[in-house]
Amino acid sequence: MEQNNDGGLTQVRHVVLVLSGKGGVGKSTITTELALAFRHAGKRVGILDVDLCGPSIPRMLSVGRPDVHQCDSGWVPVYTDAQKSLALMSIGFLLEDPDEAVVWRGPKKTAMIAQFVSDVAWGELDVLLVDTPPGTSDEHLAVLENLKKHRVDGAVLVTTPQAVSTGDVRREITFCKKTGVRILGIIENMSGFACPHCSECSNIFSKGGGEELAKLTGSVFLGSVPLDPLLSSSIEQGKDFLQSFPDSATFSAINSISQTLLESLQT
Repeated sequence: MEQNNDGGLTQVRHVVLVLSGKGGVGKSTITTELALAFRHAGKRVGILDVDLCGPSIPRMLSVGRPDVHQCDSGWVPVYTDAQKSLALMSIGFLLEDPDEAVVWRGPKKTAMIAQFVSDVAWGELDVLLVDTPPGTSDEHLAVLENLKKHRVDGAVLVTTPQAVSTGDVRREITFCKKTGVRILGIIENMSGFACPHCSECSNIFSKGGGEELAKLTGSVFLGSVPLDPLLSSSIEQGKDFLQSFPDSATFSAINSISQTLLESLQT
């Protein structure tokens, strides 16, 4: 057993939830890219993947299925780099079979989330991003209940431009207000298609739904991220998109959003 006394969230400066009322809007992609952007900005970052039924971040960060070790103060997170500047804990690490379905009732999910929040030895982090499943279910309430001992800075809400998505995210905003979670801002993902050949952005879906939702609810609009094949392939291959394509419009969008978020957290 490893020796480590930096248990729980005692040395975590900021905690940010990544939420959406709708599945398939790219929460995990946004979480991953924000974490990488924060790391490139010189921050020590952690990701807590509590999407118990669809833990995809280990693949997005190309960490495979390593053994999770324990120290005196709990589970040791998996680090994605030698400098230990990006730490990750996911249910995906604890499944014997990567194709295994997590068929758990609410109490078991709640107990696992409680353990994730309290028993991971994160050590010193500038930002911990919590990637949540869609909706406003047991998992979200369990996360908030177990984070009560530690200040949650707020939530970033992810939507796509279409009304069917923004309607569900509106309900997530209501959830945040009812539970007292500050809304740090809204991100519109898949906002247009960025052509990898000419860089022109075409609106395959609608556009501006996230910005309109922010105006209607009095929330901060953090920015739009296009549907970019280069980003999609980077995520699929577990590569660092921001490092590979620093001249792309998508890089500029993600970098701008991350900088705005960091400034918001520091105030």
